[in-house]
Amino acid sequence: MTENQARPEVTLHIVSSLDGFIAREDNSVSWLEDSSGVYEAGVSIAEEEIAAFVKGVDCYVMGSRTYEHALELGWPYGDTPCLVLTRRRLQPARPSVEFHSGDVKAFLDTEVAPRFRNVWIVGGAILSQSFLGRGLVDEVRLTIAPVLLGSGLRFVGNLVNEQRLDLQNVRAYRNGFVDLHYSARG
Repeated sequence: MTENQARPEVTLHIVSSLDGFIAREDNSVSWLEDSSGVYEAGVSIAEEEIAAFVKGVDCYVMGSRTYEHALELGWPYGDTPCLVLTRRRLQPARPSVEFHSGDVKAFLDTEVAPRFRNVWIVGGAILSQSFLGRGLVDEVRLTIAPVLLGSGLRFVGNLVNEQRLDLQNVRAYRNGFVDLHYSARG
């Protein structure tokens, strides 16, 4: 990143169970597919709102397991560039996918900042923890699913430093999911 180049706005988005897990112990996330409950006071999201949101994201960053799961789901990221951080050798299944490895700060400075302004980290516990631990996250958008898993892969493991966030918004949806939007302090 050059002196005149601003760091991109980095948003960490993760979906978690109520007890803080992002996947079962076998890495499955099938619990996300059950939306049988209805919260009458919750909001619904219109297709236009989703399209406007997606259009505002310049790039997604994810780990390799999230990448593989997204392919299984039918690839929800469209043609938006997706940068996958992994040490594994994988083949891009779409022209919009690139693979990278190495330190997250160097990656952000050299690969992301020159090209993108609005970056969303969309999955991977280790990846999320790396960005949080290095103070590289500007916003956290945590979506809580109405399920208790009891065990699995935690969203936040052992962060080195305590971090305080400022609540920006709370939104409850008809399917019982709740979106918490925080900004990072300083």
